[in-house]
Formats: sequence, structure tokens, C-alpha cells
Amino acid sequence: MRVISFGKTDIGKRRKMNQDAFLLDDETGFYAVADGMGGHAGGEVAAQEAVEAAFAMISRGRDAIEQFRINPITDNTSSAICRLVESALQSATYLVYGIAEQKPSYQGMGTTFSALLLIGAYAVTGQVGDTRIYCVRDDKAIQLTEDHTLINWQIQEGIITKEEAKYAPHKNVITRAVGNKDYVQVDTQVISVCPRDKFLICSDGLHGYIEDTEIPSILAQDPSTACDVLIDLANERGGKDNITAVIVELLD
Repeated sequence: MRVISFGKTDIGKRRKMNQDAFLLDDETGFYAVADGMGGHAGGEVAAQEAVEAAFAMISRGRDAIEQFRINPITDNTSSAICRLVESALQSATYLVYGIAEQKPSYQGMGTTFSALLLIGAYAVTGQVGDTRIYCVRDDKAIQLTEDHTLINWQIQEGIITKEEAKYAPHKNVITRAVGNKDYVQVDTQVISVCPRDKFLICSDGLHGYIEDTEIPSILAQDPSTACDVLIDLANERGGKDNITAVIVELLD
């Protein structure tokens, strides 16, 4: 399957700097969005360093990628490819944490991180925080990742309902981040993909303003136009945060 992709980021209407970062590489099949946090430009540094560190680790894992391509979905190759994606995000964690340890003004900085690695008829996702990955198939948008937020934990524990969560305070409290400690738990999964599947990787500055049901019709446009539409919508509806969208489309 051929792949086309496009990414765009916008500062939004309220922030003084853009602390989001994204990376896309069709040759490797690796795509990522990071949403940084931390004062004195710490969030900007954390997000950019994280995506670069993760990509470097993925690039060094070509043997594992090729083994999975040749023999997908065996116990060994599936475990190995998930470990590679997890290691990529752990590598980003070590680097960001180390930078913060060396520079006091960066202490406490970190970033959320969503990663997608396409290999043949499969995709591997890696997730920390509340950036998200959606797959659009058969005109439906499916959220592939789980938000690591206090609100989502409260929903899962039955403390509040999804409807109550829309109006709850502290909706953006993160329970996992890359770099604020020297280790983070990474969620990974392997899924099958099909021709004409489309993926949206985005920061909460975008998904906080759109409904899942709106995504398929927007992504029916070419990736560049769809990114523009998504970012314009987020800004029109408030634009309180930085806004980032990466769209990946699988062609026949």
C-alpha cells in the first residue's frame, strides 16, 4: 500500500508559544505528535526533542521492522516490534528527563506522545498522555489510544459519567508524560490496516474541539486540506491551546 501524509501545527488563539511538535516519515512509516508542557520554553524543547529521539530509535530498529514485515503477528515478531516502539518512547523519556536535570529552568518539563508505525498490512501504536490516534474506516472514526488523564481514570472507575466529564474541572490533568520522570509506562498495540484507511494523530488542542462523528467527512478531503479544516475549526471554537494534526492515508 502506498502512503500519503501531511502534518500541520498552529499556535492557537490564546498561547504565546507553540509547544506542540510532530514528525512524519513515509519512508520509515513513522508518524508522531507530541504536546509539551513546562515553563521557560520547556514544553517546546520537550516535544521537539522527544519526537526526534523516538524517530532515531525507530530508525535504528530496521531489523526488527523487517522481521515483522516478513513474519508478522508471530509471538516473537509482535513482541519485538512493540518493544521497539516502547523503546522509542522510553528513549525520548530518558533524553527529556536528562535535559531537565542539566538545566534548572527546564525541570519538570515533559510531553504527551502518540506514535504510529506502519509496516505492511499492520500498524503499531505507542501512547503516553492525551494526544490521540484515530483510524477512519467505513466512514467511522475509531479512537485507537486511551487518554492518560485523571478524568479518564475517573470515568473508568465509575466515579463520574462521560457526560459529567464534559463539564468537570481539571480535565487536562495528565497521569503519564514523557520526560517528567526517567521512566514512563507506554501503551502499545498491533492492529491490522486496510487500503483506504486514514489515520489522524492530534493534540488535545484539536480533539477537545471536535466530535468523533465529524472526523470522517473532514478526512474525506486530501490530507493537506483536511489539516487546514481541522485547525480552522479548533480556532473557530475557541483555540485555547496549540493545535496539531497529522493525517496518514493508505492508498490502494
